[in-house]
Amino acid sequence: MEGKMKVAVMTGARQMEWTEKDIPKPGKGELLVKLEYVGVCGSDLHFYEAGRLGNWVPDGPLVLGHEPGGVVEEVGPEVTGFKKGDRIAIEPGVPCGTCDMCRKGLYNLCPDMSFMAIPNERDGVFSEYCVHPANMCFKLPDNVDTMEGALIEPLAVGFHAAKVAEAEIGQSAVVLGCGCIGLVTIMVLKARGIEEIYAVDMIGKRLEKAKEVGAKEAFNAKDVNIEEFVRTLPGGGVDLVFETAGAEFTTRQSAKLIKNGGRVVLVGMCAEPEIVVDIGSLSAKEGDLKTIFRYRNLYPAAIKAVSEGTIPLKSIVSHIFEFKDVIEGVAYNVDNKSDVIKAVVKY
Repeated sequence: MEGKMKVAVMTGARQMEWTEKDIPKPGKGELLVKLEYVGVCGSDLHFYEAGRLGNWVPDGPLVLGHEPGGVVEEVGPEVTGFKKGDRIAIEPGVPCGTCDMCRKGLYNLCPDMSFMAIPNERDGVFSEYCVHPANMCFKLPDNVDTMEGALIEPLAVGFHAAKVAEAEIGQSAVVLGCGCIGLVTIMVLKARGIEEIYAVDMIGKRLEKAKEVGAKEAFNAKDVNIEEFVRTLPGGGVDLVFETAGAEFTTRQSAKLIKNGGRVVLVGMCAEPEIVVDIGSLSAKEGDLKTIFRYRNLYPAAIKAVSEGTIPLKSIVSHIFEFKDVIEGVAYNVDNKSDVIKAVVKY
């Protein structure tokens, strides 16, 4: 397919501009995808706001966006199982496939990972088209649209968090932070049979949504001391705590919320690489501290759960921006954090 495509490029902190690039050609094993929806992730906003994300610092222009859903436009050589017009979700990370981590199935830990919208790895998808390896693309069932396809990426994080936590029916949980990742974690815990889920945030709109998608109670941290509340529960705490805000305060607090033998899962990514953790509380309870990095081997299961109606994924979308307005949309997200629950860009 010949021609040019529009691309929104980040050129520095709080700076994005339009450019034109050639529509890429799919190589061996690749698909050319016409994008229909791309989710706006917290990491996109970190990059935009600060010009960096933790230890990742762009050394030149960077295209953001790594939560894509779209339609196959062209099938590259040696690709089987896809045809033009297939609706797909794209898993944004491309592992090498041959290192020790990949061969163990832990491909999210591949040292040569090429992940969308990460400096020196691969560009993101705030563009009209992209090429991507077919083996990291997943066909969507008829009843799952490409907006849901774009939201499979954050949902996979919630799946991975619940899996690492070994969350199961009959347990209790606190979810700290009710942004997109907190909400998908609540939905997955609910789907795993956990009814006793306490959600904590400081933004009323998010807390309402947390109750809507499955939290038993939602607490505004400005009004309620969650540490005092959990002490009133049997065992003086919960089985599982999921820190999804990526904030130092909630990370430090998480160990105080588990009951003896409980488990903390750090899901959110802190902007600062080094923060204080309450090891004293954790050790006294022989608590388990787990971390996660993205997800692995979960797109098919996540797509199936949405198709079966187990996960009401679309309900978390609060804002839809047209692609022509993506620069203003990203700025709006950064400047109106209390208003936006989850934004998507529509092409």
